[in-house]
Amino acid sequence: MKAKIRKYFGLFMLLACVLMSYSVLYEPYTLRITEYKIPNKKLSGLKIVFAADFHIAPYTWEKRRLQKITDTINEQNADLVILGGDYVNRHTQDSSLPPQQIVDELKKIKPPLIVVLGNHDSYYGKGAVKKAFENADIPVLDNQNVKFSIKGKQFFVVGVADCYTDTPNIKTALKNVDKPIIFVAHSPDSFDGLNGVAEIGFAGHTHGGQIVLPFLGALYVPNHKRKDYAAGLFYEYNKPLIVTSGLGTSIVPMRFNNRPEIVSVTF
Repeated sequence: MKAKIRKYFGLFMLLACVLMSYSVLYEPYTLRITEYKIPNKKLSGLKIVFAADFHIAPYTWEKRRLQKITDTINEQNADLVILGGDYVNRHTQDSSLPPQQIVDELKKIKPPLIVVLGNHDSYYGKGAVKKAFENADIPVLDNQNVKFSIKGKQFFVVGVADCYTDTPNIKTALKNVDKPIIFVAHSPDSFDGLNGVAEIGFAGHTHGGQIVLPFLGALYVPNHKRKDYAAGLFYEYNKPLIVTSGLGTSIVPMRFNNRPEIVSVTF
């Protein structure tokens, strides 16, 4: 009996080690493209790529991961690329690749490219991250908007500051804006107050729960208000809101049943 218990315990530990190794060493370094086709006459014909939560650590293999992300985004041949924040890793500067090195790779993304910042960018130093993008002539939407004219379609991209470390202001961001509007924020909690004014909204921050167990779902979703918005396509006021499960990891360096994601939307 004891021998049988030891055998099953050994098998359990072996399985646990395999799953742990997979979750730490393999899955975080894979990529998937999640494609959505959204009916919208105002934006018909446009293709937008959205990515968020990079969390690039200061290691050689992390630089390669960033290069793979940039190359994969470019392979999508999008009309516009939007990035949703958390480019740096964790809370301290020594745990992240410097912002300028991150942006030096991200600026290889085929323009037009536009970004917002996330909570980890603020923990690291919002000014430093923002300056790196501005030095590369990449617009940072900080309660601001930018007008685009692509393929004969005129529209505005509206972006707000992070809702956990800053003060998002949708009213200010919408100043002097005409429809149609594409909205972007770091967290889906920032969808509050949008009230269907945008044709589509994008957010990240959740990492899709990072660890997703069969039947149980995401172990932890960091949203304060919108716990149900772990990742995927949602609708409010009949308008689509997309939450990406992101590209990196936070707190624990692992993903399970939740591969890093780049979102592609065709209208």
